[in-house]
Amino acid sequence: MGDLLGDYLRRQRATGAYDEVFAPDGAARAGYEGIVAVLESLSAADLMARGGALSSAFTDAGVTFSLSGEERPFPLDVVPRIFDAAEWDLIERGVAQRVRALEAFLADAYGPGKAFADRVLPRRLVTSSRHFHRAAYGLDPANGVRVHVAGIDLVRDAAGELRVLEDNLRTPSGVSYVLENRRTVTRVSPDLFGPQRVLRVSTYPEHLLAALRAAAPDVVDPTVVVLTPGAYNSAYFEHSLLARQMGVELVEGRDLVCRDGGVFLRTTYGEQRVDVIYRRIDDEFLDPLHFRPDSVIGCPGVIGAARAGSVAIANAVGNGVADDKLTYTYVPAMIDYYLGETPLLRNVETFRLEDAEVRAHVLDHLAELVLKPVDGSGGYGLVIGPAADEHQLSTLRKEIEADPRRWIAQPVVPLSTSPTLVEGELVPRHVDLRPFAVNDGQDVWVMPGGLTRVALVEGSLVVNSSQGGGSKDTWVVSDGITQLELPGTAPVRQAGAALNVTVPATGPRLGQAQQQQQQQADESISEAAPC
Repeated sequence: MGDLLGDYLRRQRATGAYDEVFAPDGAARAGYEGIVAVLESLSAADLMARGGALSSAFTDAGVTFSLSGEERPFPLDVVPRIFDAAEWDLIERGVAQRVRALEAFLADAYGPGKAFADRVLPRRLVTSSRHFHRAAYGLDPANGVRVHVAGIDLVRDAAGELRVLEDNLRTPSGVSYVLENRRTVTRVSPDLFGPQRVLRVSTYPEHLLAALRAAAPDVVDPTVVVLTPGAYNSAYFEHSLLARQMGVELVEGRDLVCRDGGVFLRTTYGEQRVDVIYRRIDDEFLDPLHFRPDSVIGCPGVIGAARAGSVAIANAVGNGVADDKLTYTYVPAMIDYYLGETPLLRNVETFRLEDAEVRAHVLDHLAELVLKPVDGSGGYGLVIGPAADEHQLSTLRKEIEADPRRWIAQPVVPLSTSPTLVEGELVPRHVDLRPFAVNDGQDVWVMPGGLTRVALVEGSLVVNSSQGGGSKDTWVVSDGITQLELPGTAPVRQAGAALNVTVPATGPRLGQAQQQQQQQADESISEAAPC
């Protein structure tokens, strides 16, 4: 084994974590033999050159995320992550099972509330959630789908078991990086693939568009738009890429108008009726008539149009109650109650702090646990006990005692590691995985290869881009026909898509309030942390 990999193994063993590439005896795990052979043949200079080529390709293509108003490249590592067909089958079935159960829960929570009456979970769990919206009560989607897109975050524990860390059912982000990672790796490092049969991820826009069209009210040729907060949002690159690859219009709230119970898009040809809005704006900013009255990036009246049945909103308003980390603790019970099944993917062990006895135990062991705000995202608010100082723990203790509903606690999970190129060396860095699921009402399709996020800071367990994280191309290897991604995949264009949206007379210049709201209306990649 070359010096680079030998040094890596020595460092990795010191972490005590499960390694994605190497077994404890140093042998390459199944599926990684070809990758390891390529790595052994490369020098540090070769790896650096490849890393530089990937970075340049991302920069040239404008693959960025916005942090504090500054556009930054999204780091892509040279070493991919691989899942074999058997393990991916478990992930695929487990994620689909979870999405179906959460779909049933949301319909119940905003409808009859049978699970509350049957004492499966307490009603106050929902009504006390910051993301429960009474404006969504009784708002039934045309095809019964509220979770059109889901991002389910998975981690692998020290024993090698994949566990669910959290659910993202509001506006899950990151799929654009999955698509761009594959496109870039196939162009810059095609030799990595060798004889591997890697399933395609480039069909995602096609599946997403089909699910969005299926959500439309009863129309023959529905018009779909992607609603973005604007260019100052951290995930704007993703909004524009998905709109372009689906062949639909990318619009802002000021491009839409609600009247006569419908939603219309202003175009150079006049107003065009909109049937489906794939919104990438958080609930609070979506409709100033129902939520924040100061929102200048939403569309007044869109909730009323959805209630009238003339437009579908994807994902549905109010889904955030299922993202609540306290709700997460009840998902295994939901799977049993709504589906009559045993969970295929287990949760990470989690403590509910509203229970006085449990809370007392957690407060006695704060320095050993991870504490998470139930409505947190992006790694913000997370307190890792072993890394916290006395002042942080004292402040945390007071916050928990004042409002235990706001927090959950979990053991420190030593996320699995993967070889990652940092400053010319291959070093162990912790990773997670976000598979993306698309629900068209008939089937839940899981894209074969999700977003592997990597914590680039040594020892860090926080993988978010907003906290300095990067990503890896994620391969699902099949025994079937090789399906490599080819650059320049043609977009899927819906009929009548080129509508020429009218640009307001004020031009692209925005007021300070609108810029701030575009930044605030962030979703889940700053957005979805393992936290």
